[in-house]
Amino acid sequence: MSDLIEIVVVGAHLSGMPLNGELTSRGGVFRRASMTTADYRFYALAGGPPKRPGLIRVADGTGAAIACEVWALPAEGFGTFVDGIPSPLGIGTLRLADGTRPKGFLVEPEGLSGAEEITAHGGWRAYMAALAGRAA
Repeated sequence: MSDLIEIVVVGAHLSGMPLNGELTSRGGVFRRASMTTADYRFYALAGGPPKRPGLIRVADGTGAAIACEVWALPAEGFGTFVDGIPSPLGIGTLRLADGTRPKGFLVEPEGLSGAEEITAHGGWRAYMAALAGRAA
């Protein structure tokens, strides 16, 4: 499986989330759960559905580690997947706590207009659970 390209997801593409099928339908394979380094801020973006997060890298040590999943896609599947990513999201190189530097989702700074910072939740699943708790 060395011909697969790793991609980090932090929100709606996580296992069991609404957009995960965009990975699995392209031959995506779950590799591992992980954390970013503590150099990111995390936001719930305005708009949807589905609700989507935005991850942005900040100065070393001024952010937090964010829960993520690493998936791997065949080159063709990676290409069609990335081609369908809507602005303000994009793909860049992420820094993971395990020392790896796979490609993954990032948000353009302009996309933070109207967004809610959710860094303190440490990940999308925790944020969604907190939202569900507020609605109950």
